[in-house]
Amino acid sequence: MKIVISLLLLSCLSTPVLAQVQSLQHKEDKRRYIVYTPPSYQSQPQQAFPVVFNFHGGGMSMAEQMLYTQMNKTAERHQFIVVYPQGIKQDWNVGFGMDYLAGTDDVGFTQAILSKLKQDYRIDDKRVYATGLSRGGFFALRLAAELSQQFAAVASVGAPMPEPVVQHHQKTDKVGMLLIQGTADKVVLFEGKAASYLSAEGTFDYWRKHNGIEGATPQPRLMPGPAGDTTQVNWLEQGSGAGSASVALLSVKDGGHTWPGADAFNIGLPIGKTTRAIDANEVIWEFFSRHRR
Repeated sequence: MKIVISLLLLSCLSTPVLAQVQSLQHKEDKRRYIVYTPPSYQSQPQQAFPVVFNFHGGGMSMAEQMLYTQMNKTAERHQFIVVYPQGIKQDWNVGFGMDYLAGTDDVGFTQAILSKLKQDYRIDDKRVYATGLSRGGFFALRLAAELSQQFAAVASVGAPMPEPVVQHHQKTDKVGMLLIQGTADKVVLFEGKAASYLSAEGTFDYWRKHNGIEGATPQPRLMPGPAGDTTQVNWLEQGSGAGSASVALLSVKDGGHTWPGADAFNIGLPIGKTTRAIDANEVIWEFFSRHRR
């Protein structure tokens, strides 16, 4: 079933019909997700489009993730489809706070969405990507570990590698990996948390090793924020040549638990500063566009 989202909810869009709520039955649960197709999808009927899964943070909804990240605008500029899945009880199974194997089958849900997309839309199955914020970022990393044959690259915002994923991760295909983490994040710590998740730098090293990237780590690029922005981004990226699965860590100095470039907001939590040094959507898409299966 497809339900057109209301104009009020999609006030950021000029054509609200481009985003639809869809549902599917996965095991015992009816699960929902939003699919956004850019205008070019209709005007280019012979074209297959890349797909970006965008997973919400814990306690958020799929609609809130869509409105907060504003990724639809980036999809319009660069011509890709965005999918915003909804987690059960606004959560994702990443192995802490929920049993990794016996908890919610969110990996299977993601596979079911992808199968449905292949039936209903013209998608380029060699250019399927995942990103997410916080709990959604943790889950995107789980997908990189378990569905590397389907996802060409993953970008995690405010979420290093979960320890349970490390424990269960077997040798899989290489995956492009982009990590964006605030050094002043008080919700998910840059330095990691024992028995929960690695540090940001430990995650960078983990995926560099997984992707077979060797050699000395290059010097990071420094990207200062505009006037009045005290944050800055240290951009560290390493790959093994053209077409390789690169690994990048963007450390946001003084950055909080936020989506870079998004509108700053305060929900009563210590989420910290939002950097203007980069636009996360543009950075993520540029990274994704260099990777395919």
